Amino acid sequence: MVVNEKLNLTMLCDFYELTMSQGYFSKGYADRITYFDLFFRRCPDGGGFAIAAGLEQIVQYIQELHFDPEDIHYLRSRKMFTEDFLNFLADFRFTGDIWAVPEGTPVFPKEPIITVRAPAIQAQLVETYLLLCVNHQSLIATKANRVVRAAEGRTVLEFGSRRAQGADAAILGARAAYIGGCHGTACTISDQLFGVKAGGTMAHAWVQMFDSEYKAFKAYVQMYPHNATLLVDTYNTLKSGVPNAIRVFDEVLKPMGITKCGIRLDSGDLAYLTRQARKMLDEAGWTECQISVSNSLDEYIIRDILRQGAQIDLFGVGERLITAKSEPVFGGVYKLVAVEEADGTVVPKIKISENVGKITNPHYKKLYRFYANDTGKAIADYLTVYDETVDDSKDMEIFDPDATWKTKRVYNFTAKELQVPIFKGGELVYRLPSLEEIRTYCRQQVDTLWDEVKRFDNPQTYYVDLSQKLWDVKYGLLKRNGKG
Repeated sequence: MVVNEKLNLTMLCDFYELTMSQGYFSKGYADRITYFDLFFRRCPDGGGFAIAAGLEQIVQYIQELHFDPEDIHYLRSRKMFTEDFLNFLADFRFTGDIWAVPEGTPVFPKEPIITVRAPAIQAQLVETYLLLCVNHQSLIATKANRVVRAAEGRTVLEFGSRRAQGADAAILGARAAYIGGCHGTACTISDQLFGVKAGGTMAHAWVQMFDSEYKAFKAYVQMYPHNATLLVDTYNTLKSGVPNAIRVFDEVLKPMGITKCGIRLDSGDLAYLTRQARKMLDEAGWTECQISVSNSLDEYIIRDILRQGAQIDLFGVGERLITAKSEPVFGGVYKLVAVEEADGTVVPKIKISENVGKITNPHYKKLYRFYANDTGKAIADYLTVYDETVDDSKDMEIFDPDATWKTKRVYNFTAKELQVPIFKGGELVYRLPSLEEIRTYCRQQVDTLWDEVKRFDNPQTYYVDLSQKLWDVKYGLLKRNGKG
């Protein structure tokens, strides 16, 4: 879903994808089958894992790939493209194959989130939009998951639309935050489009609009007795805000037999104020009154104020979630890993760099996750060449990703292939799950990770190993290019 549906998102590509495509076309490579991997190099915020998201929007994009007459006219006006190539684009459709890990899957650096097998021009032209979708939504889903885990079971709502970097960032950011574990959003259109439940009560303007805080509170509670959450920090939280809230609850809700209500704080020392407010509410008999807080929260602030004894039932997290303010770039990349000869032979390709971290894992690959049969915990991921299989009835020795001299023996495990087919021959073969299904799946899969991997600070590095065959291919390519 995009804000302006008149836009043809096929044109949301880097211009070099078009110039390269014309080059492929003129050199006879237009139909050459290529394999590209989309992966990332480092987890945001120094975390131990990330959450894959954005696949549903990619599916919609692939299904709608085409060039309108207006697009062809624009490209012709650039006086860089031949008529033969423009005629080729006029009939352009995606006819390739795509595999991906399902949305909500915990993923790790350098393993393929998406693999595209398609003719060279098709595979090249989709690069920008695939990266845009995965980079944005995976970033927000990952941040949301960190925030939700910091809240330790308390409700977390996404409050960031007004600070998001554009309309799509707000709308799809709320979707990604829900995948990551947020319970809802303040963004109404995300509820309308995706079913991410929207909620909210009042701003300070409501309180200021009335002659007194008490009148503002009473008017609101009379209108919404079953959704009575009052913002108590417009003037003085403990001297007027909480007392006025209690007074109105007594006058309006108590005669109606309603015991559920709430207050919200958006400023001040949240640990101290919520402790005092909780005491005041309990002494007045409003033990079911929930306390909500907001105000530039993130996982570290939430963790700290809870350690300080804050009495909070719900967190509204805005700008630091919707913008992933602490690290606002996911860093996903899209690299050629193989080409296919006319006889079907798959030829691996590698990108080499003086920066070791930028050296790619070549070849058309499979991605497995090993789950311990006794605990259900994920113990390692394993990359193989596409024609390999894993025999999980036998013990295996895998290597530490950061120290190849250190090994780990895995036994009594089940190997699961993580990538699933999405498109075959340009046709969708994947049932898109509901957002609720994705969110539930995400929670279940994060639960399979050991707590040591989920630490915010200095998490244990998760094993992502290459099969011996894949390592031999990679080392051979490095050596052939003078880097071995």
